[in-house]
Amino acid sequence: MRGKFIVVEGLEGAGKSSVIGLIVKALKNAGKRVEQTREPGGTPMAEAIRECVKHDWDETVSEETELLLMYAARVQLLTNKILPSLDAGAWVVGDRHDLSSQAYQGGGRGVSAKTMSAISDIALNGFKPDLTIYLDVEPAVGLERARGRGELDRIEQAGLAFFERTRARYLSLADDDESIVVVSAMQPMERVHEEVVAIISDYVSAVGIESGDEAQDESLKGNG
Repeated sequence: MRGKFIVVEGLEGAGKSSVIGLIVKALKNAGKRVEQTREPGGTPMAEAIRECVKHDWDETVSEETELLLMYAARVQLLTNKILPSLDAGAWVVGDRHDLSSQAYQGGGRGVSAKTMSAISDIALNGFKPDLTIYLDVEPAVGLERARGRGELDRIEQAGLAFFERTRARYLSLADDDESIVVVSAMQPMERVHEEVVAIISDYVSAVGIESGDEAQDESLKGNG
């Protein structure tokens, strides 16, 4: 059986790393073989592009340059890791995917919907995650959390208005897509984890029913 692709999205400081670790643990407890990815990055070439994207260059980096680099890294990851892992039956848990570009470059940078759609269609050919969990945090709060981790990279320095536009696009896209589940990252992390475990438990159960798998997912309970 082909694996499933689960993605965690959110602004800086939303708590993606801890949630991803929780999801990986829950899926393994449910007997799934799990692979992890991150974007941009995840393969040697994609990681090199990541460094290029995040570097604070002594020149103007155009919105189109940033966007094309993001998709170049994404195609490398999709071709060399995500699709082969799914075809081999593994469940892939991703730290960001295409929704990030739609929100950050489309919403935050203001790249037109026509350009976003054209590049996404060429690069991904209709591929999308099976489930996306979007951790919603107010930009001012998220940025303050991110600053507490250390020096901000080029994108993280874009300013509060940029992240407010990005968040607005995230929420708009989530409203239009049933495969995107919004979880408030403004609540205590313990509560965030409880909600995520419940979402993953329900999803694994639904996939099992669709595939005729009667295995129970009780091992997912209580791992928050």
